[in-house]
Amino acid sequence: MKKEDIKNILDLSRSLVGGYIGKFEYPWQALEGLGDEIMRIGEYLPQDQYRRVSEDVWISRDAAVSDTAYLGGPLIICRGAEVRHSAFIRGSAVVGDGAVVGNSTELKNCVLFEKVQVPHYNYVGDSILGYGAHLGAGAVTSNLKSDKKTVKVHFEDGEIDTGRKKLGAVVGDLGDVGCSAVLCPGAVVGRNTVVYPLSLVRGTVDSDRIYKRYGDITERRY
Repeated sequence: MKKEDIKNILDLSRSLVGGYIGKFEYPWQALEGLGDEIMRIGEYLPQDQYRRVSEDVWISRDAAVSDTAYLGGPLIICRGAEVRHSAFIRGSAVVGDGAVVGNSTELKNCVLFEKVQVPHYNYVGDSILGYGAHLGAGAVTSNLKSDKKTVKVHFEDGEIDTGRKKLGAVVGDLGDVGCSAVLCPGAVVGRNTVVYPLSLVRGTVDSDRIYKRYGDITERRY
């Protein structure tokens, strides 16, 4: 994947904060001020559609949220979303329309576009998951390097030092990550790309690919 390709892996119309993300050259740059943007948007959400349950948490009136879920703000849970038993949302998160946050799944400083599914024991930190993306059971985004240095995103045409010590992954629209896979800090998975279970993903993976393991990536045929 080349640097310019990342602009084509997310349909920004499929997120409440898509316009905000679109202001930046690279999507992960939007994570820095995400909490402030959530607070700004929250003030304008229609009261007939959203409940403000605390100073910085808004929940759509038709969302299904378990009483056992922890909801830390700033947070917006959008229309038709489902937050299941013992989900742990630490704040600065947007759960898009129709998204599913499952049992014991943890979210922190992230954007889930519409129809995203993170339904079983997932960790999504400092990450952006595009429309319809899915993480299989136990799949996680790793957001901190072992040496604690800033995260670099590696493209075919060079690397970008993000300046962030914590950065998880960007997964394109309809990306499907298999069970117990790990997306390393700064991983980018293209649109419609499938990642095999138990895979370790580093760097970037083009759209419309099947990622089996490092060095074993094939074109996805339809």
